Amino acid sequence: MGDDDREMSGGLARRGLQLRHLRMLAALNEFEQVSAAAAQLNMTQPAGSRLLAELEHILGASLYVRHPRGVALSEIGLRFAERAQRILSEIDVAERELVEMRAGARGSVRIGAVTGPALEIILPVLPEVQRAHPSIEVSIMVETSPVLLEQLVAGRLDFMLGRVLGGADPLLFDLEHVADEPIALMARVDHPLAVVGQRTLRDCVGYDWVVQDRLGLLSETVERAWTNAALPRPERIVRTTSLLMTLAIVRQSSAIAPVARSVVEFYRGDDPKNPQVCALEIPEDIRVSAYSMLTLKERALPPAAQIFFDAVRRRVAEMKQLGQLS
Repeated sequence: MGDDDREMSGGLARRGLQLRHLRMLAALNEFEQVSAAAAQLNMTQPAGSRLLAELEHILGASLYVRHPRGVALSEIGLRFAERAQRILSEIDVAERELVEMRAGARGSVRIGAVTGPALEIILPVLPEVQRAHPSIEVSIMVETSPVLLEQLVAGRLDFMLGRVLGGADPLLFDLEHVADEPIALMARVDHPLAVVGQRTLRDCVGYDWVVQDRLGLLSETVERAWTNAALPRPERIVRTTSLLMTLAIVRQSSAIAPVARSVVEFYRGDDPKNPQVCALEIPEDIRVSAYSMLTLKERALPPAAQIFFDAVRRRVAEMKQLGQLS
């Protein structure tokens, strides 16, 4: 037996590892129940249990333990599940790339972005790409960075504009810095503070506020601004991640909402004589830390995704040249 044969004889593939084992473990990591994971793969629970038993035999390690509400992956199980998901994602990307190459300029791209970049970068790029490549199907997810990172790692997004937060490993990603994100205090156009000549953050905390949920970066930034200014927290705070709900509350009350400045610019409307909302200008400079263009390291973008990614990169460069991004 040659060296190559001896190496392969101990390999996982030689021991019987198959894609169905990887799919089952990845599904178990997502659903935390054998029955739910098996159903996701259109198989019975006994069949799913057999696959997991085979995989444990192949790996020579216990992958999970049962508890009253389902199962919990062991350390080895969790690490191998993460690897399995990345392998499956790579296969999905390879399949998409093959289909797109066969179809020429056709294909799909899945983009994630936090709210500000979605409005001032992704939205203007969209018609440009659609005009040049009408057969490309575009999916856009607007969410918080931790949610987007999970989707990117799981292979459900091609790239994103956001931040590495929530304990995510920055070594998993390739990052291209874009800019800091200035925050504005959005209010209805006839808000009592809108007609005041000079106002400060202290003036604003006496009103109701609409803020992202406590775990969001925007919420943390606002809380820090209150603390740095030695101000009490507003007595009444509504928390929501929905921009539509935020806008509705602001327009129907005297509530104030900290949002990306680009959000206020967008919702002011096209008619300067009839704006929908306004920004309460204050001397305090509140801004969220820099966001980036992120891709998963060592995962090549499919052709359609690369087209959109390059268009986004050009948009960022143009905005920086015009001084629209810091």
